[in-house]
Amino acid sequence: MAHPRQVWEVVEPYLDLHCLLGEGPFYEETTHSLRFVDIRKHQLHTVDLAAGPASLVTLQLDTPVSVTADVEGVDPRDTIVVGLKYGLAVLDRRTGQYEYLRKFSDSSSSAGSVEAQTPVDFERLRGNDGAADPHGRFWLGSMTDFGYGAFQPEGGLFCFDAGGKAGSLVRPDLTIPNALGFAPDLRTMYFTDSTANAVYGFDYDPVDGRLSNERVVYQHTAAGSPDGFRVDVDGNIWHAIYGTGQVLKISPLDGSILAEVRLPTINVTCTQFVGTKLFITTAEDDAAEGGERSKALGGNLFCVEVGVEGMPLFKYKLNV
Repeated sequence: MAHPRQVWEVVEPYLDLHCLLGEGPFYEETTHSLRFVDIRKHQLHTVDLAAGPASLVTLQLDTPVSVTADVEGVDPRDTIVVGLKYGLAVLDRRTGQYEYLRKFSDSSSSAGSVEAQTPVDFERLRGNDGAADPHGRFWLGSMTDFGYGAFQPEGGLFCFDAGGKAGSLVRPDLTIPNALGFAPDLRTMYFTDSTANAVYGFDYDPVDGRLSNERVVYQHTAAGSPDGFRVDVDGNIWHAIYGTGQVLKISPLDGSILAEVRLPTINVTCTQFVGTKLFITTAEDDAAEGGERSKALGGNLFCVEVGVEGMPLFKYKLNV
């Protein structure tokens, strides 16, 4: 007989700041701080978790910023890597200045990948979610930018080498490529395609990082769409579901749902572990599709104790 899944109810936000599209939470271990972005407002937010919500600092950029990662051997208070409109860049956090390492338009199709079905106008695109991998490379998705109408299958999943030496298009013709993460043994990479409502698993070669044996590890068949996720130390996937106010704890072994976090606003975007606490970013509910309370709390940052730690995030190797 199946046991009922565990449920956590989150009532109030940790930070009340009303992002238009909060995303990309990243635990900065060296400073015990959490940083996250507002893609549509072009902002990078940082909160010192020891000092609390009043310590929030916001860096305003002039371009969409979607995801961040630490750089190996570099103080993250000075420099990090970021996914921006045109690709992967190095950001000086003290000045807000950035320099592209590699743009989507500079990247070629990788061996064994399929060429895009139609020519891509890179001006229409922006970076979306992504992550550094155990080899110090950075995987970054691209998708239709805001202001160009309905999202189209013109984006892709790119892999940028350490040092920005090269970039390759791994999978073309995507509409909303989303989060990436790794199993605890680092031999499986997970990737979410929000449009397909699927989380894919790939065998990840520990020597050269090659991918093989693609399969679906979770197919979302209920309301909403899978957005961003993190993996816990037990190997389970904590996946934000956009449109339903949920984070689902998913077993990649059989795709079963083990537990659920319920939030008071519906557009849940991504998760990040800090110890056994799970921080959760959200986007605005401008049409009040989840009700007036959902509209009032949309875009805030939430936090809940879940009793398990997450996998650490990897750093990008800039100096190779």
